[in-house]
Amino acid sequence: MRQIWITRAGRPEVLEVREAPDPTPGAGEVRIRVRAAGINFADLMARIGMYPDAPKLPCVVGYEVAGVVDAVGDGVTGVRVGDRVFGMPRFGGYTDTLVLAEQQVIVMPAKMTFDEGAALPVAYLTAHHMLFVVGNLREKSKLLVHSAAGGVGIAAVQLAKTRHAEIFGTASPSKHDFLRELGVAHPIDSGKDIHAAVRAIVGARGVDLVLDPVGGPSWTDGYDLLAPAGHLIAFGLSSASSGKTRSLLTALGRVLRTPRFSPMKLMDANKTVSGVNMGHLFGELELLRSQFHALVALFEQGAIAPHVDRTFPFDEAAAAHHWLHDRKAKGKVLLVP
Repeated sequence: MRQIWITRAGRPEVLEVREAPDPTPGAGEVRIRVRAAGINFADLMARIGMYPDAPKLPCVVGYEVAGVVDAVGDGVTGVRVGDRVFGMPRFGGYTDTLVLAEQQVIVMPAKMTFDEGAALPVAYLTAHHMLFVVGNLREKSKLLVHSAAGGVGIAAVQLAKTRHAEIFGTASPSKHDFLRELGVAHPIDSGKDIHAAVRAIVGARGVDLVLDPVGGPSWTDGYDLLAPAGHLIAFGLSSASSGKTRSLLTALGRVLRTPRFSPMKLMDANKTVSGVNMGHLFGELELLRSQFHALVALFEQGAIAPHVDRTFPFDEAAAAHHWLHDRKAKGKVLLVP
C-alpha cells in the first residue's frame, strides 16, 4: 500500500509518500481500498507540530476515507466484499488501503460518489453534532457560522437550512457569492470587525447560536453576541496557527486571550458555552453511528450534498496542504491514490 507520511514538523513539503505491506483484517474488521481521503484542519496542525492528539512524528494522519471493501475478517456481518463504504479512522486515513473495525464503516448510498463519501464523515458529523445534539437548533433561529465556506461551515449551513435558520456566515469577500448560493442570508467579511457587522444587523437581541473554530478573542465576541438563551459552541482554535510552520508565540498569545466563563455569570446571563472535539468521541460509536445514519438519510433526501473544492493525487499532498493554508478552498479538499 501507499501512504502519505508526516516525516517531521514543518511546511507541507515534509509530507512524503511511502510504500508498506498491505494490512490484513482481523476479527470484526474490514479492509478498504481507498478511492478518496479527506483533509481536515487538524491534519495541518499535526504537520506543523501543534496538534496534541496526533501520534508521535513521523506518522500518518487522516480521519475520513471512502472506497471499496475487498476483504473482511471473521465475524463481520454488516459489510460485504464489494460494498462501497465510507469510514472514519482515528488516524491513518492518508492511505490507499485501510483496515477498520466494522463499527467504523458505513455503507454508502448508491448515488453517493467516492468524493462525496470522503467529504462527509468529519465535516457533517461535526456540524450535525453541534447543531442538533449539543446546540439543539430551533426552527428559524439566528445562527452565526465562522469559516462558513469551509467543510464544516458548508455542512452547518446545509443542515441549518433544514430548520429554516437565518444564517450569518463569515468568509473572505471573494466567497460571499458562493455563501449566498448556499443559503447564507448574511455573508460577513472575516477580515473585518465581525462583531460589529453582526450587531449592526441583529441589534441588541443578538443571535441564538454561534459555531466558532477560531478561538481566542473571537469567543469573547461570540459570547457577547448571544441572545437570551443563546449558545456558543467552540470547536477549534485555528487562530493559534498563523502560518505554515509552528509559532509558539502566536499560539500562546491566543491562549492568553481565551475568555474565562464563570458558571455564575452564565447562569445570570442565561447563556451557554460548550465545546466539541469529535476526535475525543471516537469511543462513542453508538452515538456516532446513529448520527451517520441520520446524515445518510438527509443525503438521500437531497437535504445535504458534500461540496468538494479540489482533489489532489497523493504525490501532490504538499500542494493540497498549501491550498488549505492559503484559504483558497470552498468546501472539502481530498487526496486520491
